Formats: sequence, structure tokens, C-alpha cells
Amino acid sequence: MNAQLHLIDHPLIQHKLSLMRCKDTSTKNFRQLAREISALLAYELTRDMPTQTVRIETPLEAMDARMIDGKKIVLASILRAGNGLLEGMLDILPSARVGHIGLYRNPGTLEAVEYYFKMPQDMAERDVIVLDPMLATGNSAAAAVERLKACRPRSIRFVCLLTCPEGIARFHQQHPEVPIFTPAIDRGLDEHGYIVPGLGDAGDRLFGTQ
Repeated sequence: MNAQLHLIDHPLIQHKLSLMRCKDTSTKNFRQLAREISALLAYELTRDMPTQTVRIETPLEAMDARMIDGKKIVLASILRAGNGLLEGMLDILPSARVGHIGLYRNPGTLEAVEYYFKMPQDMAERDVIVLDPMLATGNSAAAAVERLKACRPRSIRFVCLLTCPEGIARFHQQHPEVPIFTPAIDRGLDEHGYIVPGLGDAGDRLFGTQ
């Protein structure tokens, strides 16, 4: 497997993802499952994050303790569906900064069109986690990371709930050094650019729209 592709096969994540795939799962439950999965994914994403030694006082004595500098983490949500993963990530990384990237997919070309970009200042020392439930054609994800690279962050990671071979190939064609973290690699894309078997349109299912 590609060294920059991390398949997260934890049973809890797989169980919750299977519930999200079910067409009869309500908007409320879909949203809650997305939050729960994203919290579990945050645990895996930060497994090798650098830590710093901080002097603290326990009730008994002083000690040197290890901590992640959460203020240097940026959660970059690709609008709008990426916001469905934000709350769970913030449950685990409450000090993280949050940025937003507004992209929509041109239905004719399937290419990404940007309409909004807002990131914290001083990105040079920050580690960015890009959030988007679906890595389908790979065009939006690749465009988002291209914009982020212009901010020169310390590192970039991409996390999604589902992807497919086409999306992985397209993304890593443009950004071979950026790791992808995902619980599932599905069969492929249909004629409309949707992942199959997939879970439908993540944004519509998160926000109750069509």
C-alpha cells in the first residue's frame, strides 16, 4: 500500500461508518455518527504528533510532562461537508484553530471552484488537518491543499470518511507527500463522480438538504 495512505481499520470506526452508509439513517443520527467517528479519527491522526515537555505541578510534586501544542494545530474544513467532522475533532483538540476553504464542484467538468478561503495567521509553525468526508474525484481536495501550501504550514494531513482509487491517485499525483487517513477505500466512482457504494452526498445527509 502507498506509504502515504493510512487505512484506519478500528472496529468502532468501521461499525459507525456502516451505520452512516445505511440509507435509512436519520439526519440527526448521521450527524452524531460523524461527530463520533471524527473524534476517533483525531486519536489516530495525532498518534505521531510532536510533543513538548512542560513543567507542571501534580497534587504531590512537580514533574516534566509531555503535551501536544494544540494551539499549533489547524483544522481546515472544506465547506460545507467538512464541518460535519469539525465538532468531533474539536472535542479531542479543543485548542486547535479552525480554517475554512469554500469549494464547489463544477457539475460539467467536476473541477473545483474556490469561493472562500480563511485561515489563521502565522501558519508557518502550524500542523494542518484537512477535513472532508469524501475524497471522490480528488479535485477539491487537491485544490484545497494547493491553496494551503501557499501558507507554508509545517505539515498537512488529509482525513476523510471514504475514498476510492481514482481519488487517491488524483490527490497523490499532485501532492504525493501529503498523507491520507481514511477508514474505507470503496470500489470507485459512478458516472456523476460519486463514490460507490459510498454513503450518498455527505453534505446533504449532514444538513438535511437535497
